Amino acid sequence: MMRKKRRSSVDKVVEGANTTNSTTKAKKSRTTGRPAKESVPDDTNQSVFTKFLREAGVTVKRGATSNEIAVDQVVFQKRIEQQLRKNPNYPGIIQEFITGLESHIEDPDNFRNCLLPCVPQLSDGDGSSVSSFQESLLRMVLGIDILQTSTINTLLEKLPEFMLDGAGDAGVSVPRIIINQLKWLDRVVDSKELGAKLMELVSVAPVDVQRDIITSLPEILEDSQHNDIARELNSLLQTNTQLTVPILDALSSLNLSSSLLTEVRGAVMSTLAAVQLEDLPVVVKFILHSVSVSDAFEVVNNLRKKLELEQCVLPPALQLSQSRTRSDGAAAVASTAGSSVALILDGIKSAVRFQKTISEAWLKAIDSVDESDNHKVIDLLVLFILHSTNANQSRRGAERVLKSKVRTGLIQEALLQKTFRDHSQVMRGYFPSILALAQCLLRSPDPCVVPFGGHMYQLSFTEFDSYCQQEVVGSLVTHVCSGVGGEVDMALELLCGLVTEKPSEMALYAVFVKGILDYMDNLTPQQIRRLFHLLSRLAFGQQQQGSHIQDDMHIVIRKQLSSTVPKYKRIGIIGAVMIVGSMGALKPKGKEVKDQPLPQETFRQVTALLELVRSSSDSSPEAAALYYDELANLILSSTLDPQVQENIAKSVLDDFQDDFVVDLGKEITGSFPFPARLMYNLEEEESQEGIAINLLPLLAKNINNSREQLSQTKRANKRVSPLCLSPFFRLLRLCEEKQHHGDLEEIDALLGCPLVITGLDVVEKINSLSKSEREFLCNLLFFTINWFREVINAFCRLKETEMKMKVMTRLQNITYLQTLLERALAGTSGYVPPVANFDGETSDAATFTPIAAPGNKAKKDGTGKKKRKAPSKSSSENSSLLEEPTEANETQQEEKEKEKEKEKETWQGVSLVSYRQFFRELDMEVLSVLQCGLLSRSLLDSELQTKVQEEVLLGPAELVFLLEDMLRKVEFSLTSAPVKRMPFFKTRTDKSVGFSHLQQRSAKDIAACCVELLPALCSHLENCHNHFQTLLSENNGVVDGPATDVQEQQLMSSCYQLLLQVLNTTFSWSGFSLPGQRGLLKKALGVLAERLKGRSELTLEQLVKHSFEYLLNFGSTMPSLSTALCLSQLLSTVSQKGGNPSAYREQTASLAKRFLSQDWVTASGEKERGTKFNEALHTLLRIYLDNVDDVLKAVEEIAGERIPELLNASKNESSPTWPTLNRQTFLVFYKVMMAELEKAARKIPASKISDNTEAQSEKLLTWNLAVRDFHVLVNLVKVFDSRPVLNVCLKYGRLFLESFLKLGMPLLDHSFKRHKEDVQSLLKTFQLSTRQLHHMCGYSKIHQDTSLTNHVPALKKSLELFVYRVKATLTLNNCQEAFWIGNLKNRNLKGEEILSQRSQGSDDDEEEEHSVLPQEKSEDEGQESDSEEPMVINGEGNVAEEDITDDSE
Repeated sequence: MMRKKRRSSVDKVVEGANTTNSTTKAKKSRTTGRPAKESVPDDTNQSVFTKFLREAGVTVKRGATSNEIAVDQVVFQKRIEQQLRKNPNYPGIIQEFITGLESHIEDPDNFRNCLLPCVPQLSDGDGSSVSSFQESLLRMVLGIDILQTSTINTLLEKLPEFMLDGAGDAGVSVPRIIINQLKWLDRVVDSKELGAKLMELVSVAPVDVQRDIITSLPEILEDSQHNDIARELNSLLQTNTQLTVPILDALSSLNLSSSLLTEVRGAVMSTLAAVQLEDLPVVVKFILHSVSVSDAFEVVNNLRKKLELEQCVLPPALQLSQSRTRSDGAAAVASTAGSSVALILDGIKSAVRFQKTISEAWLKAIDSVDESDNHKVIDLLVLFILHSTNANQSRRGAERVLKSKVRTGLIQEALLQKTFRDHSQVMRGYFPSILALAQCLLRSPDPCVVPFGGHMYQLSFTEFDSYCQQEVVGSLVTHVCSGVGGEVDMALELLCGLVTEKPSEMALYAVFVKGILDYMDNLTPQQIRRLFHLLSRLAFGQQQQGSHIQDDMHIVIRKQLSSTVPKYKRIGIIGAVMIVGSMGALKPKGKEVKDQPLPQETFRQVTALLELVRSSSDSSPEAAALYYDELANLILSSTLDPQVQENIAKSVLDDFQDDFVVDLGKEITGSFPFPARLMYNLEEEESQEGIAINLLPLLAKNINNSREQLSQTKRANKRVSPLCLSPFFRLLRLCEEKQHHGDLEEIDALLGCPLVITGLDVVEKINSLSKSEREFLCNLLFFTINWFREVINAFCRLKETEMKMKVMTRLQNITYLQTLLERALAGTSGYVPPVANFDGETSDAATFTPIAAPGNKAKKDGTGKKKRKAPSKSSSENSSLLEEPTEANETQQEEKEKEKEKEKETWQGVSLVSYRQFFRELDMEVLSVLQCGLLSRSLLDSELQTKVQEEVLLGPAELVFLLEDMLRKVEFSLTSAPVKRMPFFKTRTDKSVGFSHLQQRSAKDIAACCVELLPALCSHLENCHNHFQTLLSENNGVVDGPATDVQEQQLMSSCYQLLLQVLNTTFSWSGFSLPGQRGLLKKALGVLAERLKGRSELTLEQLVKHSFEYLLNFGSTMPSLSTALCLSQLLSTVSQKGGNPSAYREQTASLAKRFLSQDWVTASGEKERGTKFNEALHTLLRIYLDNVDDVLKAVEEIAGERIPELLNASKNESSPTWPTLNRQTFLVFYKVMMAELEKAARKIPASKISDNTEAQSEKLLTWNLAVRDFHVLVNLVKVFDSRPVLNVCLKYGRLFLESFLKLGMPLLDHSFKRHKEDVQSLLKTFQLSTRQLHHMCGYSKIHQDTSLTNHVPALKKSLELFVYRVKATLTLNNCQEAFWIGNLKNRNLKGEEILSQRSQGSDDDEEEEHSVLPQEKSEDEGQESDSEEPMVINGEGNVAEEDITDDSE
């Protein structure tokens, strides 16, 4: 029940609250200032009040009974008003009525009855006309204008009595009911005073009442008061943050002017940091819903900066401590924070959904952040919101921004991880969008964004519920089944990672993953390895959570192994070995407990599976070789249980000796195509106890067996194939390494032992051999080279000098044998070599086409080189490395001498580039041989072979061999740019053949290996530099002096170029841009900087600077243009690694110009020419124009000065200043200049009306220069009129014209009045070019050359647009009378009229004139005949006519 308060207590409350004067006066009038109340007794006043009400139709009840009304409330209000007005005591009677009302409501029950709705009076029988719902008595009285003001005063005076009461027993808040009486009145008599009184009440009321009053203001006050009340609320907001929510609710409902709204929003934004977390959603919603189109970006950007969601959650350490101490309280806090963040995002979501400008502003605000540290959690959350709502096509924008940010490294994985960790509940609501974005990123051809998509998948799996986990696994399985290379690799890597991190959760979805087995046809061998590794971990892992798929795995493997199709047998072998790796893996149990042995049953299963694979692969040498390779990979990459390890290794050594090794004492018997000889023995002492590799007899026996189609050979004989030699040795070597902890002493005799092959002088007689003998010889060479390659793989890491020398000799043997192989292949057409990499399609071997090597050029990517001096190097190296001859067989020395005599003969060889897949893969460790020094003839001459015994040195041929291999490896592993997606119908050529071992290492590992080798590469680079510097000084500045060794120079030149290419590919790796690889990049740059400045701590920018300076020094000794191009590209790449690439542009351009101004000759003294030279020249010229300060001036220099020099020179001569510019290379220069000119025109800033005179003049000057360059280039067609030149001119002429229409013409519009003469001059120059373009269109049509006519329609359209655009410009500037149009004649390139299309009209051309002076116009008309004459190259003409469209056709 409401309790009654004495009047004095109310006065005390009012005085204590420090009310305003008006309130005080109101109280005084209530107590002392009303003589009517004092002069008239209370019962009289009350009787007037009661009487009037009864006569009007309302019966006032006392106690708990509601007041009754017998008539409709409108009737009641009219009756009361009439009674008051007709009363003789009017207007005094009003005060009596109000006094009676006050007396009546002194009683709390009566007051409550007056506040609550009246009930219809049904006892009289006439209540049926009364509505079932009636307003309260006070509400009806407030509807009477003459009583409204007094009644409001009474209610507002009454309200303080109940401020501190709160809700009554029935949950009724009296202050709230009083406020409700004032809402939605039909008319407010004095709205201004009412607003003032309400705000006075707000200043003294408790918070609850304040909130009720503030939220009711929009429903109480009229629109005219909204601006005034908003200002008061705004000032209140600054001082009282408790009222933030009601004030913002009220402001949202008020009808405010735009300026006031902006002011209020600014004030709200300023208090954002102080707002309570639970109030934040309302604040954000108000800010976003009060945005206009013009200020959307500014508001959203400020909101983004001030909204710190990171502060809405506790740090992980505090979360952990609170969860331990007060789990319930901490959970409540976390729940509150989570719900507040969710409400904030809902507010953003609704704003984005209903206002297009908001979504665009958010995208723009996020896109404008240019530092990774400035990105926040809110950025990612908003991108997910934009993607999920797709309001106004925001999904595509969200994808674009996210890709861009991830690509540039601004949004990093740490931010994503923080977002998932702190807001996983909120993120769960956007899971479909997160999944879609992850799919989009994973499918991207850009390798920089793919890992981020993978991280999204990983976090979604670890942070979300089982439904999301299932969706993640399903999506990853879909990626794997897509068959797209990078997508499959990343998805498999993610699935493997999830199995490692969350084995029990992933076991639930093992059936999903098992479904990939149906799609293995699209997977590469490496992907199949990953898939079976993943499945075997699930099925046979330590806890064996996915044991329910074990039987399925066994069934699949047995089915594949029993298949007669080689492809499926390969899959079975790979899968079985992976299962062995998982079942037989060593299971560590901790530090104190020793590793437990493998259970006997598991060991039995492993042994049975190995035996099954061995027996299944015995029938096919290719399958057996793959089995050995896969076992070797397993031993290398896994830690197997000792029992399994021993089981694999127990018979390997014995089997290898039995199958492939023979004792030297034994006589070699049998009929062979060639006589058997022992070759390539490196052992110092000849003895009968030595061993040899039994290659020739095995090969002959294998060929004989293959011819016996119907014979049943023994399994052992079938198994011993020379195909298995290298794989079996690899398995043997890795088993020995594991068992003896890297010591290969047991098998080191295999490094120097000879091979049973034949004398290689038979290669000289290749043309006299039969086809089978030629193929036998080629097979023998391939097997020998692959044996040596595998031997080098095995022993390259040994530290002993003797072993190093033997490894080096084996390298020399390979380079020598490759020259023989090139010669043998040249005489053996249609030959398919034996397979060396057994995890690929063997059928691919029959589809390759050998590439013939040019007779007189070095091949960049091939180890095979014409006129290679490898035999000479090999012999000289041997004599220098080993003090006395160590080769057991004298015939080899004789063969080398013969080869040395014939080394100067030219012969047509076959490039080994197309045969790469038939060579065994070299391990990355082999590249450590590069750390040896470089041995060249100059070194031998200077040191007289005195020191060479003490250190192992590389010969140039061996260095080329290793660098080519390294370049192929880094190009394969270290991607530098987005990979182009393969066309749908195009057959995929597998470029991964020969990189099986490399694929099992990450790009980061490869990059780290390259960085480790950088000091050695720099040493070789300096050696090459010194070699050519010495050569230049000896030959007086030319590289082709009389004493030049052509063969050595070709090799050194190849070394130089390969070194620069390797460095460029390494530094171009896109992974260096990732934040985790910054240290590796600094280490790499530090190697280069140290060569110049010594070891010191430097910043990244300083490292880039010193590295650039170091590399710049090599510019003086470039042996060829292609090498110079490689250096220029390397300098550009290194300059991009710092924060200020533009600082190095001038030096790069200067160096490129120096190269372009240099006369390039080969070692034999001929000028460089040909397709590759032109390609290198094209790229180098682009580098020059891309880096030069002023492209337009550079183009003007070449076109206006260098080309006239060329025209003045004789036919076969070059430009004296730029020797690279001659008639053969003119097209290269022309194409690059046109392309760069068009690109430069596109980069000229667009004109703005707000531009000042100076800015307009600068832009006009730039366009003048561009148009002048264009005019000169177009007119060159009159001299160089070949079809390729015309094609280039038509293509880029249209593009330049379109850029001029888009960017240049608006500038002319704005500049015409201020710079009339400049504009006129520009258009006069441009019209000469457009006339020539029109002539070219006519020429193309006459000659019906489709390659040219394809450009004509689009060009004609642009030319016609230009005419009308000029007309629009003249009209805009009130000069339209200077423009007129006539018929245009079709002419050829020389300006002669095309007779077949002579128009019957006048001879006048279509013309536009930019001067309003009649005499000037007539002069120009008189010069029409001159305009058709050939133009001078520098474009200085005085013709002022325009001819663009072709109206005659």
